[in-house]
Amino acid sequence: MVERLAVNQDVAGSIPASGDEIYGDKIGFISGKTPSPKASETSISRFDYAQFAAQLKALANSAPQQRLEDMKSILHKAYGRRFKGRRKTPKYGSINKGFTELELRQFLINVPYEKFRLLFKYQAYLGLRIGEACALHISCIDFDKRELTLETEKAKKMDTLLIPVALFKETIEYIAKNETSIKASNGYVFFKEHDNNANRLQHVEVNYARKVFRESAQSAGLNQMYGTSEETYSDHKERGLYRLTSHSLRHYAITRFAKATNGNVVLASRFARHSRPDITMTYISKDQEELFRNIDFAFSENRVSHLRSLSNGFKR
Repeated sequence: MVERLAVNQDVAGSIPASGDEIYGDKIGFISGKTPSPKASETSISRFDYAQFAAQLKALANSAPQQRLEDMKSILHKAYGRRFKGRRKTPKYGSINKGFTELELRQFLINVPYEKFRLLFKYQAYLGLRIGEACALHISCIDFDKRELTLETEKAKKMDTLLIPVALFKETIEYIAKNETSIKASNGYVFFKEHDNNANRLQHVEVNYARKVFRESAQSAGLNQMYGTSEETYSDHKERGLYRLTSHSLRHYAITRFAKATNGNVVLASRFARHSRPDITMTYISKDQEELFRNIDFAFSENRVSHLRSLSNGFKR
């Protein structure tokens, strides 16, 4: 049975309707002039970040919403083009990036720490991103309603999810057992303990959680690689690309929810807290076994024989 779905509560500030006067030569976003190469080189060498940041802040406070969306898109694309070096088409092709039921059980059994086992379960059963799970605060849990309220990492809006009964009971037991450590970390459920990174975070650091994930996957025999990375910078070492990553737990959660709702992508998108249903589609995995079974059915000899007979009936 599908439990109550996430309730999205959009948190949006009021944005003035005008502000076009800021878009001009003063800031340099829309000048209407094509600078010469020499002028561009000069402006880059004399770039004043502090002044630019102040101008950008003034622009953000008074520009219409659509203008801000346009600027965000430009910056996002420029950053991805220059630094991320990601492929437009996934290198893993049709490989299922999500966990199967058997793989998830095998993985969780091999997680060495109770804290990380619970953290990974929040990803697998509620579809949390690893950053959202690591920073989970006790104040986000409504113990009367069994609800989790959190700020979605990417959309920056508040969402509410109903915690499954089994996960809720496990959370209560874990908090009771680790109450002192949680208090010492100012209320972070997944407090910093084994993580020896030199930072001021009071909760588990994302990269350390990924390290524990990889070690657990290795112990479970789930470190299947499908390729190697194509890093942007030449001095980076080549690294392996694994079929299962910490994000695969989120893939599992979204796929499981979609199957429980008979493939309702709109509901699955709300559960996943995606801005568009088409994004959710990339997360919904079809089991390889099911895929092969369907292929076998589609091309079975009985069906081919039937189609052959049908075709022969129309021959002249």
